[in-house]
Amino acid sequence: MHRLTGKTGEDSLIEMSPTDSFSDDVNGYHHHASSSTGSPEQGRSEIDKQKYSKDSVFFRDGVRRIDFVLSYIDDKDDQRKQERRRVYESNLQKVGLELETEDKTESEDGKTYFVKIHAPWEVLATYADVLKIKVPFKVNDIPDNSEIPMNWLSTPFRLPGHIMNPEPDYFTAPFNKSKSDFFLIEDKETFFPPSTRNRIVYYILARCPYFKDECGDRDKKGIKRLLNNGTYTAAFPLHDSRYWTKSKDPNCESERFSLYKYWAKFFCFFKEQPLNLVRKYYGEKIGIYFAWLGFYTEMLFFAAVVGTICFVYGFLTYDDNEWSKEICSEEIGGNIVMCPLCDQKCTYWRLNITCNSSWQSHLFDNVATVFFAIFMGIWVTLFLEFWKRRQARLEYEWDLVDFEEEQQQLQLRPEYETKCTNRKLNRITQEMEPYLPITSKCARICLSGATVLLWISLIIACIIGVIAYRLAVYASFASIMKNNTATNLDVVAPYVTPQLATSVTASCINFVIIMILNLLYERVAIKITDMEIPKTHVEYENKLTVKMFLFQFVNYYSSCFYVAFFKGKFVGYPGNYTYMFGSSKLRNEECEPGGCLIELTTQLVIVMTGKQVWGNIQEALVPWLMNWWGSRKARSHPESLYSRWEQDYDLQGFGQLGLFYEYLEMVIQFGFITLFVASFPLAPLLALINNIIEVRVDAWKLTTQFRRPVAAKAHSIGAWEEILGGMAVLSVVTNAFIVAFTSDMIPRLVYMYAYRTHDELNMKGYINNSLSVFNISQFSLEERPEEYPSWFNSSITTCRYRDYRYPPDDKKRYEHNMQFWHILAAKLAFIIIMEHVVFMVKFFVAWMIPDVPSDVRARVKRERYLVQEYLHNYEVEKLKIQLSQNSNNECTCTPMIYPSLSKHEVLSECL
Repeated sequence: MHRLTGKTGEDSLIEMSPTDSFSDDVNGYHHHASSSTGSPEQGRSEIDKQKYSKDSVFFRDGVRRIDFVLSYIDDKDDQRKQERRRVYESNLQKVGLELETEDKTESEDGKTYFVKIHAPWEVLATYADVLKIKVPFKVNDIPDNSEIPMNWLSTPFRLPGHIMNPEPDYFTAPFNKSKSDFFLIEDKETFFPPSTRNRIVYYILARCPYFKDECGDRDKKGIKRLLNNGTYTAAFPLHDSRYWTKSKDPNCESERFSLYKYWAKFFCFFKEQPLNLVRKYYGEKIGIYFAWLGFYTEMLFFAAVVGTICFVYGFLTYDDNEWSKEICSEEIGGNIVMCPLCDQKCTYWRLNITCNSSWQSHLFDNVATVFFAIFMGIWVTLFLEFWKRRQARLEYEWDLVDFEEEQQQLQLRPEYETKCTNRKLNRITQEMEPYLPITSKCARICLSGATVLLWISLIIACIIGVIAYRLAVYASFASIMKNNTATNLDVVAPYVTPQLATSVTASCINFVIIMILNLLYERVAIKITDMEIPKTHVEYENKLTVKMFLFQFVNYYSSCFYVAFFKGKFVGYPGNYTYMFGSSKLRNEECEPGGCLIELTTQLVIVMTGKQVWGNIQEALVPWLMNWWGSRKARSHPESLYSRWEQDYDLQGFGQLGLFYEYLEMVIQFGFITLFVASFPLAPLLALINNIIEVRVDAWKLTTQFRRPVAAKAHSIGAWEEILGGMAVLSVVTNAFIVAFTSDMIPRLVYMYAYRTHDELNMKGYINNSLSVFNISQFSLEERPEEYPSWFNSSITTCRYRDYRYPPDDKKRYEHNMQFWHILAAKLAFIIIMEHVVFMVKFFVAWMIPDVPSDVRARVKRERYLVQEYLHNYEVEKLKIQLSQNSNNECTCTPMIYPSLSKHEVLSECL
């Protein structure tokens, strides 16, 4: 069914009157009731429909392009929704948009109406002027002299030229409607690409009211509110074709098919990304995300190679591990009796039962760990600096050089305009604009901050609960495994220690808690951010970014911080142990003789790998299942016409915050591979493998499983860049502390150079030196084990524990000895030296590498000069023509786009 508005000439918009042939009786509101009566009008539409391609992105006339689609299910009992739609669509017609409605009888489910929207040239030109959209005016004639040495080596990774560069390079300038002849306008229908057209239409939809002029209820405005209250079920721009085949319509670009063929397939993982095509189809905001993700993945390759070399070094020096040999030796480790690791339930144990965990720890705790920690501190700086250069080049290539964040900040959110009833004078525009009183703003921020602190406190409480679980179940695991004689444990007993079993189960429980809290907090963060009523879209995203990142930081990293910096540090010593919650029976955990580093590695692998696997399943499988279920009726009726808008309607909505979650996922991963990388050199390799999959999964789901997002501009990754910089600085500190306090690297070096009892420079005798002695007769009744192992006898009078204290027969018994203070001084000295060295290198590298490449800076200056020159010549030629014609100057004013609204309504978003 048709509902049309049109223009009678090139420069004027008309408003269709109720007496015209295309009245409301034909636009769907009254005709819906009679659409199933078999009228000749309905029969003709059904016959005509069979002539159209399934992938048609045009109105029924085959000329006007569908720029946006609204869908709704008409409820005869809800007159308010019908009235809202009638008024809203009438107002859309008043601003110049053209509408065409598909009756519910023509949809595959038999109940959904689709309103197709077309923006004619007059609307596009006016709003391109308002939004200062850059358009081409001359082909770029600056020669590109950039040549890559040995370019032929990259041939297998390259894509065809028409995919990598889908359109020529132009000089561009902000569109000016009064100078339309200055720009390269060959065809007005194709001058603005579909991504720009849907951006302009969405701009209008988000600000068009659905109240009558006489009502004046300013709160009733925008498509978002209409979607929230159920007036419409969806609003989306159309994909230009099916993803698995080209459109049969020659006027359709079929860019979606090209993206799927060359980008979204997993077997293209080794190919470069067609970023220019992504930008053209989805807009700069999505394009910059995939550019950043691809660059991050490329840089991870170097970190993964170095990390793998460090791991291989640990594997190759496996047999040179002297301290592990001593632990595994029957003569040394087999004769060292260790003190119980918990009260009563735990018993004495021999050191050699930790043989396997000691060998495993050496794979990650070796000299290469220090080198890799320093390398990653420098790698992070190189990554951020080279990304700035890459970003600057994209800004030039994508015409974002003059795109200022202030321009975005001047675009007020429709929610801000409607919820802020107070008005004040803008000193720049000298017009009244909405504002939020400072008292209300402070109250909302305080309430929001208190909510965030409450949820962070909830995370900390959950972490404390997990720690209590570790302390409580450790005794149970110890009592089960104490003799290693149970027949059902014979196979795993040599490899599973009570510490390992406790660590693995606690890590799994912690991961489940993390996932549950994430699901709950996401909704809370959006609610409290909405409550603050941010003024602009940029401010909204920044506020939400800070809230989500603070929560996720504590949620994901708190358990790793506990293992790295708290576990085993506040234990006390036999006879004077430290207990959790003071007088409770939960004794603080101790590290194994091999150190806590292997447990930090276990924690890191479980949380990081689990998050990545779960994230990919959630991203790929859930949308696919929902789309499969939603389109089941269409698959069961292949004879019916499954139109382009119906196919897209059955897909998932990408949402305004779709990219936000993608960035968040990658930034959390970035934290894992930088903050704790000293404990697990293979973390960059796991991240690299995940990201190779992530790029294609994101491309696949965006191309095949989601509706086409509304195009948006962005010249950077926003607040995430500052967060990455902060994490880069923090990673230097955390890795220095991990090497110093979590690893055994410093105690070993101090022993080898200062406390060894032989002339050779090796680690013989280190284990005996690192364990202190305790007289078992001094255990209290509450601390003594209930049972003793079969090999224990009365000749054993002492046990050993991990610390540096004086023996029981010394006058300073159980106090820290001088070696403890020497090791502590060495640890602090290492932290200071490592931090200063890495920070000096970081700042030097950042100073040496300019943020903008010199050739890009030169090309930007050259282009600005040429733009000014061409504009000057254009004005001179125009003036000559006017003088030669001796005509009077006439003022041609741009028509009002909202004739029934104030000027502020039109230009409130841009000055």
